[in-house]
Amino acid sequence: MESIPLPSSSSSCLLISSSYSISGRPSSTIFYPHRRLRKGQALSVSCDYSCFEIRDVSYRPPGTKINLLSQVNLSIPEKSFGLIFGRSGSGKTTLLQLLAGLSKPTSGSIYVQRYSDDGEKIKSPELLQPERVGIVFQFPERYFVADTVLDEVTFGWPRQKGGLQLREILALRLQKAITSVGLTGISLDKDPHSLSGGYKRRLALAIQLVQTPDLLILDEPLAGLVYIL
Repeated sequence: MESIPLPSSSSSCLLISSSYSISGRPSSTIFYPHRRLRKGQALSVSCDYSCFEIRDVSYRPPGTKINLLSQVNLSIPEKSFGLIFGRSGSGKTTLLQLLAGLSKPTSGSIYVQRYSDDGEKIKSPELLQPERVGIVFQFPERYFVADTVLDEVTFGWPRQKGGLQLREILALRLQKAITSVGLTGISLDKDPHSLSGGYKRRLALAIQLVQTPDLLILDEPLAGLVYIL
């Protein structure tokens, strides 16, 4: 068994899990019933001063007649840590895909709502852009595309000369991300696929932290691991 640290950042963090047994629950954690969301059922969770809003969202896969999610309402506060947990097949990953823009809701909306300190709305709602959402999948190694750890983390960085300043900023983020997830002892020339399961998850997390997403989603990141809060 290996351990993996959960990051402390300015992003909101939403952790998806089919099993849950954390002592000392964070006060900002969002919990969902350990049950399947059946057709016609509505799930509502609200928080003050929230940033990410899901309103009346239902999802039915194309070509089917049954909703996988029905009338979901929840608010994810800025700079919070939340947890969605439930049995396999209860719709957790489906909700993740909607938040990340990998699927589109059949009805309802997902947007960003800004509030002032006194709880008043200060801007009109804005659609949540997929590029502002970071995802660490349950099996991150399936999505690795590079031959080295360094190339994996820097994949997609600007290559043109005009992007030098941005690359310098990203280099600083890289150093911070590598340190925060405990990858400092791993050679950056190492093949990502040769890493242990725990270090593959660390690498996948570092990749997302470099991008500084507004919302970070972790899909079963602690499967088979001992976690450290």
